[in-house]
Amino acid sequence: MTTLLESEEHKSLRAAVSAFAKTHPTALEAEDNTRLWQEAAKLGYIGVNLPEAYGGGGAGITELALVLEELGAAGNPLLMMIVSPAICGTVIARFGTEEQKREWLPRLADGTRLMAFGITEPDAGSNSHRITTTARRDGTDWILSGRKVFVSGVDIADATLIVGRTDDARTGRLKPCLFIVPRDTPGFERRAIDMELSAVERQFELVLDDVRLPADALVGDEDAGLLQLFAGLNPERVMTAAFGIGMGRFALGKALEYARERTVWKTPIGAHQAIAHPLAQAHIDLELARLMMQKAAHLYDAGDDAGAGEAANMAKYAAGEACVRAVDQAVHTLGGNGLTREYGLGRLIAASRVARIAPVSREMILNYVSHQTLGLPKSY
Repeated sequence: MTTLLESEEHKSLRAAVSAFAKTHPTALEAEDNTRLWQEAAKLGYIGVNLPEAYGGGGAGITELALVLEELGAAGNPLLMMIVSPAICGTVIARFGTEEQKREWLPRLADGTRLMAFGITEPDAGSNSHRITTTARRDGTDWILSGRKVFVSGVDIADATLIVGRTDDARTGRLKPCLFIVPRDTPGFERRAIDMELSAVERQFELVLDDVRLPADALVGDEDAGLLQLFAGLNPERVMTAAFGIGMGRFALGKALEYARERTVWKTPIGAHQAIAHPLAQAHIDLELARLMMQKAAHLYDAGDDAGAGEAANMAKYAAGEACVRAVDQAVHTLGGNGLTREYGLGRLIAASRVARIAPVSREMILNYVSHQTLGLPKSY
């Protein structure tokens, strides 16, 4: 993969992360990634985007996405990087109180704490305006009630950043707000969802049954609403793109190695255009997706939230499609071997679809682009 548009510092970071990731068993071989996470954090990779004043690397989403991409390309993607430093760390760094920053950011950066993120509900997936998890005041406390689904890593996270809604006294409408809910808070229950997807990080359904939280559990301004929410969702899309690109590169690398070595009728199969051209196309698709991901990350780091929103959606779309095509072509290149445990590609068939589905479906991204970018009438 070319790095012509990257600075020397970025090239060095990419090479260092790649070398580090290759010293660990791949996610296909490891039962968990705790050691990988802790060692990556010690090297400054997990908190590279968090402020230096709170123990982070002082860089941005650009660098964090680079780290995740290289980990994925080595077969060691860390899904919780999308959640803990990118979403939760960003939101707290931008909108949290000084006390919240001191409490959480150094520990998120050094890997001693993890934070999950809960937004999706059984009846509110892409439509965040239909979220029914509500928070009401009780004296100085908050009472939070509702349900969440498909929340990653709740069992290993110290707390979950929950998206709820509060009453707006001026309009009578509900507005989104963010709350830090520690894992063992009374009334905060979790149930693992039985997934066909094979991944280290499990998915959970959450029930918040009149969960009582102190006043300082609220992150940011109660009246900021969507501004604070999308401060975390745009990095989430960029990081999901990095996740997909890394996975696609890993699959493509396996296919290329096989195509160079597997010989039929005294000729490596990679010499045949029926094999070579689809792999070349997969490489092109991944490169194009990376360029859009880099654009989105740079816009976000430059403070252009509106521009980053459009680019992050496009990057996530492009990376999801490129990842699926790369994995599918890798499996076809290996034939029957593509479905064996030895090569580790079969399980990626399901995993690659995650980049298409989450955190927002490709269809909703097309809705966004057609309405927001192209100015076409809204269909929903």
